[in-house]
Amino acid sequence: MRLIVIDDHPLVLQGIASIIKLCEDMELVGTANSGPAGVRLLEKEQPDVALVDLKLQGEYGLDVIRRGRKAAPGCRFIVLTAYSEPNDIRRAMADKVEGYILKEALPEELIGAIRLVAKGRTYVDPVVVQTLVAGDRDDLLEQLTPREKEVLAALARGMSNREIAAALFVTEYTVKKHVSQILDKLGVEDRTQAALYAYSRGLAQARP
Repeated sequence: MRLIVIDDHPLVLQGIASIIKLCEDMELVGTANSGPAGVRLLEKEQPDVALVDLKLQGEYGLDVIRRGRKAAPGCRFIVLTAYSEPNDIRRAMADKVEGYILKEALPEELIGAIRLVAKGRTYVDPVVVQTLVAGDRDDLLEQLTPREKEVLAALARGMSNREIAAALFVTEYTVKKHVSQILDKLGVEDRTQAALYAYSRGLAQARP
């Protein structure tokens, strides 16, 4: 398969080139250190796979990929980055980028990702998946009202409905209603799971 790399870090380019040279089924046909140069290279070489740095100097890698798809319609793209920010990941997924891998990945992980993407599959770095899942969990927490967060914090501290009602100056019925809404919003089955979730988010220290 024919590859190109678009990255503005010379050491990264050299490192990837040395890795690809070890693979008989891969050929690095060119590198570029900027978005415009990368798009021109894509148009000229029509590679099978392109690795594109997410944070190019003065340019966003996903914007380069959008232009690159027009220049090389048959190319599949892998985002290569040192960052695993949830917003960047979601934007890449929304743009249907075929791969997303961190620069800290091992050489065999990078080679495996390239081969998978070349075969028409999608590859997402496991660390990126963990970051995205953690971000989604934070989003779930933001769905709770301030009062529901207070009740959830109390659950994390092992308080009963009666104790929570007394602390918040409400009835037990109201607490039960809040607990039911919390379970629904967090997508958990019982108050124990909700308490464990709250504890993992650091809410056990909060007092109602």
